[in-house]
Amino acid sequence: MLSRTADNLFWLSRYVERADYLARILEATSRLAMLPGAGDTAWASALITAGCYDAFKEIYGEPTTETAIEFLAFSDKNPSSIRRCLETARFNARAVRTALTVEMWETINGAWLELQKMNAKSFATGRSSQFTDWVKDISLRIDGSGHRTMLRNDAYWFTRLGFYIERADNTARILDVKYHILLPEASAVGGGIDYSQWAAILRSVNALTAYRWVYREELRPWLIADLLILKPELPRSLAACYGAIVTNLDSLSNAYGRHGKAQRVAQTIQTALQNTTIDGIFKIGLHEFLTKFIADNTKVGQAISDQYLA
Repeated sequence: MLSRTADNLFWLSRYVERADYLARILEATSRLAMLPGAGDTAWASALITAGCYDAFKEIYGEPTTETAIEFLAFSDKNPSSIRRCLETARFNARAVRTALTVEMWETINGAWLELQKMNAKSFATGRSSQFTDWVKDISLRIDGSGHRTMLRNDAYWFTRLGFYIERADNTARILDVKYHILLPEASAVGGGIDYSQWAAILRSVNALTAYRWVYREELRPWLIADLLILKPELPRSLAACYGAIVTNLDSLSNAYGRHGKAQRVAQTIQTALQNTTIDGIFKIGLHEFLTKFIADNTKVGQAISDQYLA
């Protein structure tokens, strides 16, 4: 496969997953913003989680509900807005149509055409849940059609790598922002606001029901961190993402007959996750652990790019 084709497939998947993640952030933040006194703090945390707070402040200053929604969902000035993510995903898909199945292309192209009819005003006038549900449905259809219709070859493996590199980054960021930033200083840990925030975070990664099945307890920060970091049974956990990353990188190395830096770095992270405990993570500091993980995950993405996509 040409490196350019592999690059398009990798980033196509990353941008689809990023759009899905932003929709989940918008959905969770819309709930959090309804808590007493939580509006501006909640939207600031959403922008920090998305990694675009500084860019937002240069344009708008302090966040409000309307400006944060517009920037995260529809703004052309934000290269990671949902609109720009789906636009870039569609651009990458068009460049490699022959590497995609008909179902994948029609879903991506149809989503882009439908998105042209939407804007921030329609989001802000009571239909926000319809929009975020639509984005999540598009991501699910693209992911599902790829999983069900693509040959298990290098095209499939590069799309899987894109999904899981992006998903690992997103899960780590949302957990870090909640633990380190979101709870106001005046709010007691374990209080009503704290509980609502944790519940919204779990809903944003489809893990609230999973938490109750696994732990059968009230929401506790260390158990939530355990679920989102170390439980391979949860599809969005860091452990699950790295299990999938290593598997797909191994498939590439077997197909190409070469085991390189990308495999070594990913396996090191997977082994570290397998050998740690939540007590060990909290001894290091959850924020410090997640900051290092995000940096290491970025190194894996760069190693994949250097090894296969350059």
